[in-house]
Formats: sequence, structure tokens, C-alpha cells
Amino acid sequence: MRLLLVADTHLPKRAKELPDEVWAEVALADVVVHAGDWVDLDTFDQLAVASKRLVAVYGNNDGPELRAWLPEVARLNVGGIRLAVVHETGDAKGREQRCDALYPDADVLVFGHSHIPWDSVTPGGLRLLNPGSPTDRRRQPFCTYQTAEIRDGELVDVELHELPPRG
Repeated sequence: MRLLLVADTHLPKRAKELPDEVWAEVALADVVVHAGDWVDLDTFDQLAVASKRLVAVYGNNDGPELRAWLPEVARLNVGGIRLAVVHETGDAKGREQRCDALYPDADVLVFGHSHIPWDSVTPGGLRLLNPGSPTDRRRQPFCTYQTAEIRDGELVDVELHELPPRG
């Protein structure tokens, strides 16, 4: 099972549209995970139609229209992995311990907010993934997203993809 992980798309404020590379990954993914800060309902609608399965939450920049459709936290079992998705986890300092306490029933937590790619494992064994942003690199060298595979109930082949600079 192939996963596409994105967050912080901020459309149309940070970019006019999602990069072509992201749309190509949407077509390949069995599950698209979006960890919030869509900003516009149009992007949600486009991803919902294009995705085989979309798992998504709202972020701090998402207004009432998106909050009416999306939860703050999504939890599901996908391919034998207990997955949780949330937009914000707080400061990097203490994140692992905080997330262990807040998500004891998850194997993987996908989050956003910082636009900083993240891949770590907490002392309790929770895998923390932040795909960065495909449209707003902030202080990062590249805009990014992540892909991963689930095989035999294990998360494997987690890869951070750097997007070329927009012209």
C-alpha cells in the first residue's frame, strides 16, 4: 500500500496550485494523508476527487468551511498500521514525550504546522512524520512531501522528496 503525506499546502496564498509532482504521486497513492493548513476548500475538493482514499485534518489556518468537513485529529487502521494525523504537535523540544502521551494507541503520527520535515521514533516506539510543505518552504532549502509503503503491517520506504524551485 502506497502512502502520500502532505501538509501545509496554504493554497492559493503560498502558491497557485499543487506542484505537478504531487499530483503525480496522488495518482499512485492508495492513501493520501493531508495534515492540515489547506486554507482553501477548493484544494480539499480536488484532492478528495483525485485520491483513492483521503485522510485529512484541519490546521490552524483553516476556516469554518474546512473545519465543518475535517476533524482536528484523524485515527485509523490502514494496512495493519495504527495511524494518527494532526496538524500541530507543539515545540520540537519535548515532542517525542508529548506525542507518546497523547497518541499511545498509534504506531505512526503524521503532523504538519512547522513546514520542517521530520522523521523520528519516540522512546515509546511511535514514528513521527512531518512531510514539510510542497508549496511553502519557509526557512527550509526546498519544498517537500513524503511517500511511504506499508508492507506486511510495517511502514517501510519512508522517503522525503524535495521539489525543484518554482520559476
